Amino acid sequence: MSGEERRPLVLWPVYFEAGKSRSGGRRVPAHLAVKGVTAEAVLKAAKAAGYDAELDPNAKHPACWFESSGRVLVRTGEKKTVVLRKVALQLKRLYAEAERKEGRPKRR
Repeated sequence: MSGEERRPLVLWPVYFEAGKSRSGGRRVPAHLAVKGVTAEAVLKAAKAAGYDAELDPNAKHPACWFESSGRVLVRTGEKKTVVLRKVALQLKRLYAEAERKEGRPKRR
């Protein structure tokens, strides 16, 4: 898309949820998924990965229209799969740091 600004990529928390299957909406490999993902955590991870990201807190995923999970909009020229993997790695790191601060043993 030369000269045009691309639409932002939409990242839903379910894409990173360890409790979901691929057919249930998870978009990252199981070893990169985490439990209890929030849109705020995805936003923090996206910013830590170096992306221009913004939170849409009242958005509802089309498959779960009855839950207001929120979503993150990322503006980048990279492919969505690349962005998902980078954000997932940051989420994994953020959740590991949070566990260490709380004194819980490390999950594998």
